Amino acid sequence: MNVEFDIPVPFADARARVQPAWIDYNGHMNVGYFSVVFDIAADAFFEFLGLTQEFRLRHGSTTFALEQHLNFLREVNEGDELRFEARLLDFDAKRFHFYQEMFRVGDDRPAASCEGLSAHVSTATRKTAPMPQPLVERLAAIKQAHAVLERPWQVGHAISVRPPARR
Repeated sequence: MNVEFDIPVPFADARARVQPAWIDYNGHMNVGYFSVVFDIAADAFFEFLGLTQEFRLRHGSTTFALEQHLNFLREVNEGDELRFEARLLDFDAKRFHFYQEMFRVGDDRPAASCEGLSAHVSTATRKTAPMPQPLVERLAAIKQAHAVLERPWQVGHAISVRPPARR
């Protein structure tokens, strides 16, 4: 895997449209579908990271979600066109930490955010496994490029009635 490539800062190639089935009794997108649509957007981001179907088959590996934190910032309604931005925050030999934001097309204010932690897993053992060196090198280049982005206040945010002041 060649690590010399153009790195979009942030990654912004994922899109979706809010489906009628995703709407709840309040007339906006149900919280469960936020997770679904962020997962769909993460697929495009993971492909960009190098975690393609070809990679998975060649290395006998995949990814498993370990943790996810969603923030609901604005209502999203049926038919809304959504765009997503994603960035790599950190990684180690077996895990990577990433952050995504959802926007309604035409609105630069985030409608929601999703912070995630995923593991690299052997499909043979179903246990975490070290990532191949070429993937580690690619992630290092992406992390360095994405480090110029301001750290979102949501990253590492704890749930509380009295959340800490935003930085």
